[in-house]
Parts: sequence; C-alpha cells; structure tokens
Amino acid sequence: MNDWDIRPASAADTESIAELRAVVMRPDLERLGRYDAVRVRQRFRDAFVPEHAWVIEADGGAFAGSVALRPDGDAHWLEHFFLDPRLQGRGIGSAVLSRLLRRCDEDSVRVRLNVLQGSPARRLYERHGFTFVSEDPIDVYLVREPARAAAPYDDHPWQ
Repeated sequence: MNDWDIRPASAADTESIAELRAVVMRPDLERLGRYDAVRVRQRFRDAFVPEHAWVIEADGGAFAGSVALRPDGDAHWLEHFFLDPRLQGRGIGSAVLSRLLRRCDEDSVRVRLNVLQGSPARRLYERHGFTFVSEDPIDVYLVREPARAAAPYDDHPWQ
C-alpha cells in the first residue's frame, strides 16, 4: 500500500483521533465489558501529546489514523495507533509500523506497548518483533528490542 503518508499531529487533531479511537476500540472494550462512550474519548484527550504523535493520511490526504511514540526513560511507548477500519487490511498499518520501528532501530531504542486482551492487533505487533512481557485482565504488555540498525532511513518524518 503506497497511497498513504504521515504528518505531525497538532492539537486540532484531538477530536478526530478521539472519535476514531472510540470506533476502533469499541468491539474489544465491549467484549471486555469496559466500553463507555464518554470515557473512551476522554482517556484519549487526557493522554494525547501532539508533539509525540503523527496523523496518518491515505487516499490523497484523507484522515486515516494516528500513531504516537512517547519517550519514557530507556524506551518509547507506542500509543494511539488507530487506523480507520475501512482501511485496515490494506497494509497501511504494517507500513507505518515498519517505518517507525526502523527509526527506533537506528536510534537503538526499545519500544513498549500495551494492547487489549484478545485484540487482533496483537498479531500485527508480534509479526513486527514484539514479545510478551506481562498481562493483566485488561491489557497485554509487549516489548520490542532494537534490531541491529541498518543504513540510515532518510525518507520518514520521525526526525
């Protein structure tokens, strides 16, 4: 899938991403008995730091999703990785994740994330080298150690 791009997020993107989060997470949250239409949006608003986030655009610049990489000590947390369900399965999520992880590899940075129990997104992360660390009744925590860095990757906005 080549018809996508990313741009730095801004505060103006908050509500679009909060709405997408509610749509994307609803099936898993309902399955876990944790869906609350107000809370799912407010938790995003409370945690969103645009300086660490990007907006994914597809099909000529239309809003398609988001991703964030928040520095935390010796690692970065992969957060707010949401893709419009109509675009899932087209390789966009995998391509975005590959680009982001290559940059982390260049910088020798470990990446951590949590994914809801039973979420199909876990398979995507495991295909990209994330491994199990721990779990609780709601979340599964994964980590990816940096791979040996390849040649610098200049065609990305993660700088």
